Amino acid sequence: MTTTRYGIKDNQVRAFNKLIRISHQKLNLVCDTVRGLPVERAIDVLKFSKKRVSGEVLKTLLSAIANAEHNKKLPADSLYVKEIWCGKALTMKRIMPASQGRARPILKPFSNLTIILESGAAPTKKTAKKTVKKEKAK
Repeated sequence: MTTTRYGIKDNQVRAFNKLIRISHQKLNLVCDTVRGLPVERAIDVLKFSKKRVSGEVLKTLLSAIANAEHNKKLPADSLYVKEIWCGKALTMKRIMPASQGRARPILKPFSNLTIILESGAAPTKKTAKKTVKKEKAK
């Protein structure tokens, strides 16, 4: 497999969503729920999530799926979420008037979201408990 721009392989595709109006800590909670999942399962998880930002993550995921089908001709049923991360963008600074001529700052953060999908079988996650149990059984 050869790498193309930005270190993306031939069987990988990515999508961005910039300036999402939420803090990166809250966005990262939703990113953790879909990391490593197959695309069909990730869509279901995001549709039924109660977090407000899950709609934005779903929109970005569907954009990445469309990029894979249209640009790289990858089948959608073999895709899984290889990487998903978020980062800080700008922060709007506002002022709330307070008593006796004082002012209180209000920070309104924005975030960026990046999703990388890969074609192929999703790697299985092995937990430490399973390996310990197997070693004790021997």
